[in-house]
Amino acid sequence: MSARTLTLVALSLILGLGAAWMANNWLSARLNAGPDDNLQSVVVATVEIPFGQMIEAQHVSLVRMPKNTVPDDGFDATDKVIGKIATFSMLRGDILRGARLAEHLGGSTLASLIGADKRAISVRVDDVVGVGGFLLPGNRVDVLATRKVGNNSEAESKTILEDLRVLAVDQTASTDKTQPVVVRAVTLEMSSVEAEVLVKAQTEGRLQLALRNPLNNQKKLEAAPLALVEAPAPTPVAAPAPAKPLVRRSGGAGVGVTIIRGTAVEATKVQL
Repeated sequence: MSARTLTLVALSLILGLGAAWMANNWLSARLNAGPDDNLQSVVVATVEIPFGQMIEAQHVSLVRMPKNTVPDDGFDATDKVIGKIATFSMLRGDILRGARLAEHLGGSTLASLIGADKRAISVRVDDVVGVGGFLLPGNRVDVLATRKVGNNSEAESKTILEDLRVLAVDQTASTDKTQPVVVRAVTLEMSSVEAEVLVKAQTEGRLQLALRNPLNNQKKLEAAPLALVEAPAPTPVAAPAPAKPLVRRSGGAGVGVTIIRGTAVEATKVQL
């Protein structure tokens, strides 16, 4: 073997050992490096989570994302969301947020979907009142009430409540259907004052629901307990005229006069 060959073999060994040493240092640095300060752990949905669904461990997972993409109300651990109720439908990959979840404190899951200052009222419907079966959980509706006026056959209809959220249809608080479904009852979310108006209208006449565009959240009515048909103002009654005094005359030197005012009797004499 020539000296040139030995030199090439030795050089190859040196370069190989140097490359292995550099690779080992690079791997050690990567393994021992701490987490990137620009990343943050966040809980995301691994499956589609429908409205009203209770979150379970198989529904979510923990991923790392850049901090500037994580919302302020996101969760950094899966155990913080397990057992909560989804108040909005979520797709696979969506970040779970506190604004879209509610605590489940017992009872039915529907109770957890109601706002803290709201109430749930069920309305009996048919295929007409229920807008042909197109009402689904999450829709927004107006409530119209109709009643007869006076003793004749005329009727008056007016909108008594606006922009109410449909919480459930029959006994279902979530559905993945988009086709119309005829149901017997619709549960609506409203304030306590609006609930009083609705219950009063149910006893006085017939109700009709009107489906709203989800982008239209403007209200024209005030949330005040108003009567369906305002009662006419009472007709003022004129006060009776004061009674005139009754005068009686009697003969004599003078004229005797008896003055009667109500129950009081006064006798006097006057000269002519």
